[in-house]
Amino acid sequence: MEFFRIRKDIPFMRHALIFNVISALTFVAAVFFLFQKGLHLSIEFTGGTVMEVTYPKGADLEQIRKTVVGVGFTEPQVTSFGNAQDVIIRLPVRADASTAQISETVISALKKQEPTAQLQRVEIVGAQVGDELARDGMYALAMVVIGIMIYLAFRFEWKFAAAAIVANLHDVIIILGFFAYFQWEFSLTVLAAILAVLGYSVNESVVVFDRVRETFRDRRYSKLGTADVMNHAITSTISRTIITHGSTEIMVLSMLLFGGETLHYFAVALTIGILFGIYSSVFVAAAVAMWLGAKREDLIKPIKEKDHTDGAVV
Repeated sequence: MEFFRIRKDIPFMRHALIFNVISALTFVAAVFFLFQKGLHLSIEFTGGTVMEVTYPKGADLEQIRKTVVGVGFTEPQVTSFGNAQDVIIRLPVRADASTAQISETVISALKKQEPTAQLQRVEIVGAQVGDELARDGMYALAMVVIGIMIYLAFRFEWKFAAAAIVANLHDVIIILGFFAYFQWEFSLTVLAAILAVLGYSVNESVVVFDRVRETFRDRRYSKLGTADVMNHAITSTISRTIITHGSTEIMVLSMLLFGGETLHYFAVALTIGILFGIYSSVFVAAAVAMWLGAKREDLIKPIKEKDHTDGAVV
């Protein structure tokens, strides 16, 4: 399905160097902020106190969050748990109070707002558990990257696999750079968004590389150079890109605007990833594959001429 078709190829590769210099500078800035500021990790990674509170009617999450902040807990995580009546409250570690004191302070403040609120359970998330989650998250990220590289190497050729991985890591590091610079909270939901962005971004690269392979095999374009083939492949997939990414971004923006605090940073990470995923598939993945020397012979095996001397009678 196509909304429109561009008849004349857009010379994307003519400006690839400029955009990749911008990408490199952005990438370096993101790495700098990651080392200089670091990520603002949620209590899933740093440890803290988890409380489950039940209300007879639907809970007002924003009011609960303001109440918890009012008793001295900065940046609490307040989310629904299963239904609108059950609420999970996650609080960071406090050295000046025990878990029992923390839960008593919070539930007392909540009961002043709503006397029917009931504390169901209190749990402690230790620092060791947080370290394990962070380590497992890094393992998951590494396995996704390795799996993508192996898949693309088999489906296309190692130059395309390397180009796609460079583009995907470019997207991931820039997302992390945004979270480090603005000190947005990095939680398990944000990690899930980054893993989703990896799959989403590589899908766009695969679509472009598929069209590159088709163009190389098409005799009508046998005289085109690699840069022209890349331009044609990207131009011919623009309509598909607008439909796919546009519809996805509408859904993500709805979560960003109306999903509340629970989905806010998840939607932010996806929004950044989708926008940079489009950019990297065009100006990073395709350009890197071209600079690595991708050519027609990499995707099309030459046909060997038949040896007519075989079986000849002497």
